Amino acid sequence: MDARDDIYEYSLDLHHGEEEGKKIRKKFLMVLAILSVVTIVEVGMGMKWSRDESMATILKYTFIILTLVKAGYITMIFMHLGDERKNFQAVVLLPFFILIGYLVAICLNEALYNGTIRPVLENYFGY
Repeated sequence: MDARDDIYEYSLDLHHGEEEGKKIRKKFLMVLAILSVVTIVEVGMGMKWSRDESMATILKYTFIILTLVKAGYITMIFMHLGDERKNFQAVVLLPFFILIGYLVAICLNEALYNGTIRPVLENYFGY
């Protein structure tokens, strides 16, 4: 069987040595460790304070903030945004954080409306 000469083998152009491979693996394990620690902190907080009514609001906002931090970190590392200029990072990440923050505020406001104001209006108007 003849080998095709129109297929270019890209793996032959990789000039990564063992040192570069160790560096890449170390970076990957560091990202894994950081994301694991943040997730373990979230789960631990949820297990400890999930039934405490006084901590419910703080716990919700903490989960939202930590989730946004993890999303931003994943974007910086795996989408190589961390290698870009700071202005470009801000242009990509700030609208995301603003939009998510706005959507969360709307959801929490509507949940409050649905839990407190709506029953009063239903009783008043006789729905």
